[in-house]
Amino acid sequence: MRYPCILLLVLLKNAAFSQGIDSIIIKEFPDKYFSKVDDKISFLDEKLTKQTGKYIQKLQRQEDKIKRRLGKIDSSTSAAFENSKQKYTELSQSIKSKTATVSKITGGQYNSYLDSLGTSLHFLQQFKEVSDKVKDPLKNLQQLQSKLQHTEQIKKYITERKEQIKQLLSKYTNIPKGLQKQYEQLSKTIYYYSAQVKEYKELLKDPEKIEKKALALLNKLPAFQKFMKENSQLASLFQIPGGSTSPANLAGLQTRATVQTMIAQQISMGGANAQAQIQQNLAHAHAEINKLKDKINQLGGGSSDMEMPDFKPNDQKPKSFLKRLEFGSNIQSQKSTYFFPATTDIGLSVGYKLNDKSTLGIGASYKVGLGKGWNNIRISSEGIGLRSFVDYKIKNSFFLSGGYEQNYKSAFNSVEQLKNYNAWQTSGLIGVSKKYKISKKFKGNMQLLWDFLSYNQIPRTQPIVYRLGYNFSK
Repeated sequence: MRYPCILLLVLLKNAAFSQGIDSIIIKEFPDKYFSKVDDKISFLDEKLTKQTGKYIQKLQRQEDKIKRRLGKIDSSTSAAFENSKQKYTELSQSIKSKTATVSKITGGQYNSYLDSLGTSLHFLQQFKEVSDKVKDPLKNLQQLQSKLQHTEQIKKYITERKEQIKQLLSKYTNIPKGLQKQYEQLSKTIYYYSAQVKEYKELLKDPEKIEKKALALLNKLPAFQKFMKENSQLASLFQIPGGSTSPANLAGLQTRATVQTMIAQQISMGGANAQAQIQQNLAHAHAEINKLKDKINQLGGGSSDMEMPDFKPNDQKPKSFLKRLEFGSNIQSQKSTYFFPATTDIGLSVGYKLNDKSTLGIGASYKVGLGKGWNNIRISSEGIGLRSFVDYKIKNSFFLSGGYEQNYKSAFNSVEQLKNYNAWQTSGLIGVSKKYKISKKFKGNMQLLWDFLSYNQIPRTQPIVYRLGYNFSK
């Protein structure tokens, strides 16, 4: 009996030591982690609820217009719209509901962020040091997951309604243009709602710095790793009910080693040139897959949320106002003349993406004087400017650019001097821009512009403007 007692003491000691390590790491958790997570989830919940309500109301109005227009052609069609108003009301109420009934896989799709976040919050709930802080984020997360599932039901219904109305209209040979246009508007609204939900889901795939730090701390705990394997959504996909992910449960599945052995056997049977031929075929297949992925991404991505639109969509429309903004800076230098010293214009701008091709924006510039030569270097304020601009994508990374500017091209020492409106000069610019990618969020920008109003300015300024700059988008 002596050895079992010693073994039991060792196990208890190790368990106590492990629990102590867990508590220490939990205490190291960032104080703002729970509030940050709660704020993010609540923000997305509010946005999803508000936007879904707006889209449902819009779809109901569009259906009512189709019903009225179609009723003028055939009064018997009113039966097809009898229950739609009640259904839209039910959908609107369901998205506003505070209940949280969540299935294992949210919205029929696996979301790694929601899986990791939900499992980690359930794990942290066990520790009294943070259990009170976990309650609100966990409750709100479950509510968000429930609403994401409701959006799947809404998308399914409105897609079915679109097809039903399409079939209804197909019975008539000559559909009035107004009715056809109304159906096209309905189709666009349905597409943009799906795109809007997808945009919110994308935000859930981008954990913030504090969330990454928290998960890194948790991953140091063997207890958390075990908890993830047993309780995460991903683990549930590979579990047999009432069982676990043991080798016995995975019997019959091909492992990587088995597949590699099979490939090696086939190569050896193919002769001396078999390996080179297989590598060539794999390279060709890889290139074709990349082409297919590019086409899918152009149509809206590779998720099941993607719907093939029957019109050219504006990918900027589902994005938030801030995500449609593009911030820029540029520099323009001029050599000294009889009237002006050498100057450098430093410009800042902010543009709003109207669609995938067009950007409209405003900006300001500050003209720094550098003197009239190496023997006369002197920093001075030589002017200020107000700008407006528009960029339109021509092809690839080339843009047609235009702008209207007001420039104060005189040295000034106080703001009062700028109130002399007669001293301001007008510039009208048109030309070409070349934008090139530096990183995911940064782009370089080169502009060659013609100031067609420069010939009327006194003193006359140079008509050709060359600017270098950078653009940044969120």
